[in-house]
Amino acid sequence: MFDNKSYIPQTEAMKKALSELNLKLVEMDDEMATLDGGDVLFTGREFFVGLSKRTNQRGAEILADAFKDYAVSTVPVQEGLHLKSFCSMAGPGLIAIGSSESAQRALKIMQQMSDHRYDKLTVPDDLAANCVYMNLPSKGHVLLHCTPEEYPESVKVFEKLKDHMLIPVSNSEKVKVDGALTCCSVLINKKAEI
Repeated sequence: MFDNKSYIPQTEAMKKALSELNLKLVEMDDEMATLDGGDVLFTGREFFVGLSKRTNQRGAEILADAFKDYAVSTVPVQEGLHLKSFCSMAGPGLIAIGSSESAQRALKIMQQMSDHRYDKLTVPDDLAANCVYMNLPSKGHVLLHCTPEEYPESVKVFEKLKDHMLIPVSNSEKVKVDGALTCCSVLINKKAEI
């Protein structure tokens, strides 16, 4: 079982930062519930929640209760740390997915559970599928992804996205502590107050 007590200082720091942005906070009071951000994939239309060593069914249920306007589907994570170890959103309606058998199996489950159709961008390396998409007013479609030194074949796939500004970001140090690009990112859609 994942020990979320070690995350208490991080949790308090995030609560403070999000409160200062006047964002609504939802807390999980159920001590049996676990929910890791790396297991939560929001597509803009619905949530997919990976059931892994770090996230359980009760955590997924609490997420569903908090976001009643969106469908929430669970996906078993049989290999890898969590769901985003092999998939993430690479653009509107575009799922980046690793090519391993377990990643493809999870994608098939996601497709079966969804009423929406997503395009897929299959990369040879599962960990390379962990990327960060942003739609920035001044830049358009921006994608942070792995570097050619880390995953050269996967970068060739990302380079086919001609309508994206591609920014390679090294993940070599983060991976040493089971981290990835999405682990170090909190994206907030909030208009600046002028």
